[in-house]
Amino acid sequence: MHLTEKRIFQTDNPFRLESGITIPGYSLAYTTLGKFNPAENNVVWVFHALTANSDPAEWWPGLVGEGKLFDPTKYFIICVNMPGSCYGSTGPLSENPVTGQPWYHEFPFFTPRDMIRAYDPLRKELGIEKIYLGIGGSMGGQQLLEWAVENPDLFEFIVPIATNAEHSAWGRAFNASQRMCIETDSTWPNNDPEAGLKGMEVARSMALISYRHYKTYEATQQDDEGLENFKSESYQRYQGLKLARRFNAFSYYVLSKGMDSHNLGRGRGGVAKALSSIKSFTLSIGVESDVLYPLQEQEFIAANVPGAKFVSIDSLYGHDGFLLEYEKIEKLITDFINQVESQKPKVKIN
Repeated sequence: MHLTEKRIFQTDNPFRLESGITIPGYSLAYTTLGKFNPAENNVVWVFHALTANSDPAEWWPGLVGEGKLFDPTKYFIICVNMPGSCYGSTGPLSENPVTGQPWYHEFPFFTPRDMIRAYDPLRKELGIEKIYLGIGGSMGGQQLLEWAVENPDLFEFIVPIATNAEHSAWGRAFNASQRMCIETDSTWPNNDPEAGLKGMEVARSMALISYRHYKTYEATQQDDEGLENFKSESYQRYQGLKLARRFNAFSYYVLSKGMDSHNLGRGRGGVAKALSSIKSFTLSIGVESDVLYPLQEQEFIAANVPGAKFVSIDSLYGHDGFLLEYEKIEKLITDFINQVESQKPKVKIN
């Protein structure tokens, strides 16, 4: 059996956010699967999306696990829970060391750039000098790209999926509307872990529409000739309740603000220039039915990262295809790595 460990990284060093706010330290929940090989060149860093946790074998079981593409018997796999989330890392319900009370509404959001800068001390503590492959979809891909720009020598391969170099006005509009749903909940002003949950249920219902596609609902939620109580309505309500049972509105609110802030070009001379600094072998994957992160965004990444390759996959599931199309994604990544490895200079042994 492979070794799986769930741990907490804690630092009391003050941490300055892009917003200018400084917090007095932070904690990161992270999961590792497998172990270093003798050469310590088998690290795979997985970045999770908006509401996931630090265990990729749980939410990406088709790609992470024994016998899968990212096999813990072959790789040392790590995933960190985003700051601001509610799965162990510092977030709105964590204690503010200054007040001794939960942060609640006072918690400052982390940008994707803040997040990867927060991960770097953990990376160093674990003794990771080089990451063989970094992979992430959606907001996870935003973090991956930030780190590949911030530290161009860190990753050998990067695979950003269904993501972008700057969050779009379209994506920001969706997130703003979801936050408005939370703000209309009469409990939202309260300092209570359950504040805003009903509003978040509505927000999640709205988000789901952007995660899926017209064809998804046509294929899975069709009804007969009834007048009301349609499948699609009950499905939307179910998805909102499902998230409310495992998440909180404070984390949902600040993480969506973090996503909105994503812009690789901020302070770097523009997005194209920032992408041009990436040195990793890059495979940019898009989902053809994705209405939230359309293909033009992944094409833009590949067009501006030196030597990058763009590919797309057909999926019934829209943006969520990056979580569900295991076999297609595995084949694309395997073929890409094999192609790159076959083109590397062969080392002569005398």
